[in-house]
Amino acid sequence: MVMRKVTVSAVQIRCTASVEENIKKADEMVKEAAAKGANVILLPELFERPYFCQERRYEYYEYAQPVEENRAVIHFKKVAKELGIVLPVSFYEKDVNVMYNSIAVIDVSGEVLGVYRKTHIPDDHYYQEKFYFTPGNTGFKVWDTCFGKLGIGICWDQWFPETARSMVLQGAEILFYPTAIGSEPILEVDSMPHWRRCMQGHAASNIVPVIAANRIGLEKVEPCKENGGQKSSLEFFGSSFITDETGELLETAAREAEEILVHTFDLDEINSKRSSWGLFRDRRPEIYMKNI
Repeated sequence: MVMRKVTVSAVQIRCTASVEENIKKADEMVKEAAAKGANVILLPELFERPYFCQERRYEYYEYAQPVEENRAVIHFKKVAKELGIVLPVSFYEKDVNVMYNSIAVIDVSGEVLGVYRKTHIPDDHYYQEKFYFTPGNTGFKVWDTCFGKLGIGICWDQWFPETARSMVLQGAEILFYPTAIGSEPILEVDSMPHWRRCMQGHAASNIVPVIAANRIGLEKVEPCKENGGQKSSLEFFGSSFITDETGELLETAAREAEEILVHTFDLDEINSKRSSWGLFRDRRPEIYMKNI
């Protein structure tokens, strides 16, 4: 039997104030990942800019664009076709009068297969996403590509077991989570180990590999009239990773370095293991619903 092998990559970068610089850096690292054999390459959440959701400024609404007009999406459509890779590209989407935190899934043809809009929108002191994004209306989606069936959630989605389970129930063979997460200045906790363990659990309980790509670096907000005099900073902790289907960490990145993680999986072998465990055979959704 011919095995279906796929090589995945997580790209961890530092985001500057220049959209052009960020796209250029992402381009360089995507091409390096592809040179290492990667077929599906994951970039961090909203990598075009610093994490603007740290503050509330009405002029930042202008960052939102329709999928066909976003600079990163336009750029990476060409790259995906040139390299023959699949690229999920995170961007700030505008759909008529509504704005979303979205992913455009670009296929090897260079065409956008479709868009997923982030379902769970956080609202914390310096992760003020509800100011910018409407909760997504696409539902969880799975993308059937020549490199397997891919499920993609976005950052805060990764904390909810329902996200992973919903995608695997639709046939997802690998789960991807582009991310922007770092310090918790008010809570004064290191959320990194907790963050990883959540997704390791998704891998283990669904028998699927999980890939997460985060940003790094200290991003500061200085007081100004437009942000109501806010002063704050977030230290993004990197620590991107790739797990196997049991949740074991296979590849991990440092907290403070730009890195490219790469790993190869045999999808048929994993699918066989998923069947043999019987987790989906023995589910009882009709019982779960009685307790809601």
